[in-house]
Amino acid sequence: MEIKGKRAMVLGGYGEVGLALCRRLLLEEPAVLIVASLRKEEATAAVQRLRSEAPSSCRLIPEHGNLFVRWSLREITQNEILANPQYQKWLAEDALGELTEEILTSSTLYRIITKHRPEIIVDCINTATALAYQNIYQSYQEVSQNIKSPQSLEDLTNGIYRVLSTLYIPQLTRHIQILYEAMRRAKTLLYLKIGTTGTGGMGLNIPFTHGEERPSRVLLSKTAVAGAHTLLLFLLDRTPEGPIVKELKPAALIGWKGVGRGRILKGTNPIPLYDCPPKEGYRLTPGVTFRWEEVKAGLHLKGKELEGVYVDTGENGLFSLDEFKAITTLGLMEFVTPEDVARVALLEIQGASTSKDVLGAIAGAVMGPTYRAGMLRQRVIKEMESLGQEGIAYELLGPPRVAKLIFEAHLLKRCYSTLEEALAPSPEDLSQTLEREVQRSQNMRSAAISIGIPILLPDGETLLFATRPARDKRWEEEPWLISSESIEKWAYWEWIDLRPQNMTQWQDRFQRILKEMEESSGDTSSQFDRGGQFWPRDEGGKTIIDPGEVVGWILIREEGGGRAPHPN
Repeated sequence: MEIKGKRAMVLGGYGEVGLALCRRLLLEEPAVLIVASLRKEEATAAVQRLRSEAPSSCRLIPEHGNLFVRWSLREITQNEILANPQYQKWLAEDALGELTEEILTSSTLYRIITKHRPEIIVDCINTATALAYQNIYQSYQEVSQNIKSPQSLEDLTNGIYRVLSTLYIPQLTRHIQILYEAMRRAKTLLYLKIGTTGTGGMGLNIPFTHGEERPSRVLLSKTAVAGAHTLLLFLLDRTPEGPIVKELKPAALIGWKGVGRGRILKGTNPIPLYDCPPKEGYRLTPGVTFRWEEVKAGLHLKGKELEGVYVDTGENGLFSLDEFKAITTLGLMEFVTPEDVARVALLEIQGASTSKDVLGAIAGAVMGPTYRAGMLRQRVIKEMESLGQEGIAYELLGPPRVAKLIFEAHLLKRCYSTLEEALAPSPEDLSQTLEREVQRSQNMRSAAISIGIPILLPDGETLLFATRPARDKRWEEEPWLISSESIEKWAYWEWIDLRPQNMTQWQDRFQRILKEMEESSGDTSSQFDRGGQFWPRDEGGKTIIDPGEVVGWILIREEGGGRAPHPN
């Protein structure tokens, strides 16, 4: 892809890789470069550093905020969020609730992307670290202790929300949902993720851990999130009408950002100095229980902070000389420079084959549909047809909408047999005919109702269903207000809909199928997937309603659910 003249956005643009990549992108003369970072001062500082390198034709725009929370929380630190019960509740609701338009549009990630509408997005944020280092294990310990010795119902409730607000997978899933919808609406063309292995390319024996466990649960959780993230991006890349999606995974320490001497910061905070003179040491008496809160030891050296020579490794923090030597020594984590990563990233954006795109590697390694399976498919279908017509849909395929569409198509086939015959009556007559068939056929009625797929009669007010103990459909699970909006919702997703307006939609589908057949009737090449010879015909040459194939057509054409774009 040509970068010149396009709008590019770098998420995590203040970091090592982000800054190096911004420099590379500026050489290609984009029209706009949006540099996003967690904090406002970081984004502003990055833009100031880049301004002297930017061509006059490129506009640099700083942007900031926590992309994993709603807009109102974007400038609040993670510790402050996790310490506030109301914020924790919002986090849990935003991650675990159904994705509504309100949740979507209140997201910081969504607002930033749709505001700037970038054609190219490079995401240099370490998403796995951001999510896994919320540390659900610590949250569990706190809640577990609270359950054993509850102070109040409010404390217990807050603790539960704290655990819910630190669940990694729901947050990651919601992040991808919002990312996809934001890029779709912004018409983003390419998304490149700078991912992570979680361990700098090392195995379970990694000696750099978080605590006494080896390997650390927190570190392994980071890798688990990174792996889940990759497969979600893999699905995003295989989604028709979405952007091109790529991912690079550096498998070493990324360094370095700078070398200096001065205060040592942990995050953004200096480390205060303490001391404990030998004569004031704590005596470890056998048999005595050590309780930290009951011990007073050491002195706070007021006004003094830890200082020294350091190498800045970006998100990994400041390392001393010997710490840097240890982690980068031959045979341990070693390292790769930000410029190395940025160079490969730029090549991937431009369409070069670097062999470093993880999603491309997975796509080349997975097993897809086979020629043999395609040949044998017809045999399975014939064997099932030879056993009779019993069994319309069992709703084990999921979701209920698939089963409800199959039932509707099956009813149309029972009553009219062919597409052409189903187009002859008015929608009202079609609706009444299907209702009579439902009244006549208890077996068909029972087959739908027994799996939780009710039947909405033509009046739009009468629903045929049974109060099953299973209650495994959304319309059964919780109370909902009966209204025209709720009826439309359930009729679309989970109910067999016999109303005239739905019959109009079915007739429109049949007309489009016949039009496709007509347009391809003279073409005997491989151009069309579903040409004139695809659909079965009766002895009179009319097109037989095949419920399974018709529903497959709907899922591809109407709902964009195909494996790849299908222009034909």
